[in-house]
Amino acid sequence: MRKFNVAVVGATGAVGEEIFRILQEKNFPINNLLPLASKNSVGKEIKFSGKTYKVQELTEEIFDKEEIDIAFFSAGGGISEKFCPIAANSGAVVIDNSSHFRMDMDVPLVVPEVNPKDIKDWRVKGIIANPNCSTIQMVLALKPLDDLYGIKRVDVSTYQAASGAGKKGMEELVLQMQDFFNFKLSDSKKEAFVHQIALNVIPHIDVPQINGYTKEEMKMVNESQKILHKNFEISATCVRVPVLRSHSESITVTFEDGIDIDLDRIKEALDGFEDVEVMDDLPNALYPMPIVSTDTDITYVGRIRKDIYKSNILHFFNAADQLRVGAATNAVRIALKWIELES
Repeated sequence: MRKFNVAVVGATGAVGEEIFRILQEKNFPINNLLPLASKNSVGKEIKFSGKTYKVQELTEEIFDKEEIDIAFFSAGGGISEKFCPIAANSGAVVIDNSSHFRMDMDVPLVVPEVNPKDIKDWRVKGIIANPNCSTIQMVLALKPLDDLYGIKRVDVSTYQAASGAGKKGMEELVLQMQDFFNFKLSDSKKEAFVHQIALNVIPHIDVPQINGYTKEEMKMVNESQKILHKNFEISATCVRVPVLRSHSESITVTFEDGIDIDLDRIKEALDGFEDVEVMDDLPNALYPMPIVSTDTDITYVGRIRKDIYKSNILHFFNAADQLRVGAATNAVRIALKWIELES
């Protein structure tokens, strides 16, 4: 099997570190590994498959110099805007975790289990976009349902962990909880989130938009439609919760008029879909939770129930690891699918 020169931009961040873990777990065919970050991280060491790699500075020349085949970007939209085209022009396929290219008509937005055929369009700009974390775990559940009955509308409320704000978010939650038990919570720093996150929920993620939604909520709307190639109605309310890692979502799906949904068929479709697992036994307290999904590559679905009033409406709950399913794992899955399609 051919081996690839792989770069990871944002190597010392939460998602970057997770990408290294998953590359190793999946025995990714690597010839040379290049961890890249800002000047502040230069010289730090990354241990991978028994070897130690020193973090190098991200520069405009580095991609030509190192002859990179695959470049994972997870360092924010500003970095992606500048450096992704440079990496792509050097001949690398770029897999970008930021939001910058997601809605670009010439850049495929991919969840490999859902729309793998879109990967073929990578050649237009040399970039494949990784969707928003909350979008990924939602469309993994929506795709088999849409194939089964045809989705008309989706209403979703998210319960997003501190990990969605990276290392700073997780550290802030831990520090605030420590300050709470030391009776110093009022003095605790509040930088990663707009309000205190410990012992609180914040119905505000990302920048407010003129329509009353936030940017995070509109990401879910626009990205889901692009990935599923369907202009269905969707409304999202995104909420930050004091969970360290793994997002959850409460989802209501309205199918086409006149459909009487069958829960057994729905559970079979979900459980049979790649990387989705039904966990649905309410009497025995078995259902998706962050503590179950953390450090896994599965999107768990449960609390599956038919609407009380309308036969074409379904309600369910899901949970998935934001750093893995919602970011790093999806990026590596894209790369593996790209290798499969290009070989």
